[in-house]
Amino acid sequence: MAIEIKAPTFPESVADGTVATWHKQPGDAVKRDELIVDIETDKVVLEVLATADGVLGAIVKNEGDTVLSDEVLGSIVEGGAAAAAPAAAAAPAAAAAAPAAADGEDDPIAAPAARKLAEENGINIASVAGTGKGGRVTKEDVVAAVAAKKAAPAAAPAKAPAPAAAAPVFAAGDRVEKRVPMTRLRAKVAERLVEAQSNMAMLTTFNEVDMTEVMALRSKYKDLFEKSHNGVRLGFMSFFVKAATEALKRFPAVNASIDGSDIVYHGYADIGVAVSSDRGLVVPVLRNAELMSLAEIEGGIATFGKKARDGKLSMEEMTGGTFTITNGGTFGSMMSTPIVNPPQAAILGMHNILQRPMAINGQVVIRPMMYLALSYDHRLIDGKEAVTFLVTIKNLLEDPARLLLDI
Repeated sequence: MAIEIKAPTFPESVADGTVATWHKQPGDAVKRDELIVDIETDKVVLEVLATADGVLGAIVKNEGDTVLSDEVLGSIVEGGAAAAAPAAAAAPAAAAAAPAAADGEDDPIAAPAARKLAEENGINIASVAGTGKGGRVTKEDVVAAVAAKKAAPAAAPAKAPAPAAAAPVFAAGDRVEKRVPMTRLRAKVAERLVEAQSNMAMLTTFNEVDMTEVMALRSKYKDLFEKSHNGVRLGFMSFFVKAATEALKRFPAVNASIDGSDIVYHGYADIGVAVSSDRGLVVPVLRNAELMSLAEIEGGIATFGKKARDGKLSMEEMTGGTFTITNGGTFGSMMSTPIVNPPQAAILGMHNILQRPMAINGQVVIRPMMYLALSYDHRLIDGKEAVTFLVTIKNLLEDPARLLLDI
């Protein structure tokens, strides 16, 4: 019986998707819940899993084709035999033909420990040359086979995609060009950036923050923090998220958005944290960040980072947000003007920390300094409000005890 493979049901904010990669080809065996095909939308890559055991039948939508919600992509022939099945059956036959061990044990091919190790590492025991008595395969033989397998170049999976939007490499002196279509994510980012600059009265205000106290606090407690919170590491981003949520309480317009002729004020802080991935910059959202501890913030960001690298972020994790923080400092940026992510009204940009001479109480001292940038929609946020908001973040970070004392 043929079972249809359908595209996921897209949310209202996503009109369609593109078939990114087929991980199986017609005639390949598939198992229930095995990844078959990736669908790329302008937000995330969605995985389509097999709903039954069988064989992949005809492919209806090829890589690069546009698909709608619940549209048929292909089919699975339930219980079908894969084209590679005869080859797979050869292994048991080879095992049966192998010489029996001279010592008459129940396992004539390999010692139980050797067979177990081979199964754990995906090694066909019949392909391992035995050096034991009577040609018996020992555990040491399997260990050598595993080492040889790891040393050999891994076979590339069928249709293994190159990193999204990877820039081509040209030899010096080449006068060639290569045209590569934008990924849906890159195209959507481009569309939203142009939209933000066209439809907003966007301004940026700058300040600088002395990171001495935050760095001292982190240095003093980072080991204890990691031990107390099951391996979660204490970074700088959690301090900025906490400072931002506190400042947003004091300046609700920065946490608001414009909807037509209305201003929508949010009684919660859903903080988008910009994360770099092979597909481009993505902005997963920490929901109710104002209620989260430093450990919960750091744990959430670490999870988002891993999911972004693996292409596992869900649509829900990428949707919404009332305020965004981006950290160009991880790439060495000294100063930038981040672009607001509509319908949000503001975005905070962090930058590189550098030791610089500062005048403190009439003395020149060396301090770790970071430039901060706040881009904001001037239609909703006045200049005084934007500047005071950024100064509030600066003050909270330069005296982080305020975050604990709520002052």
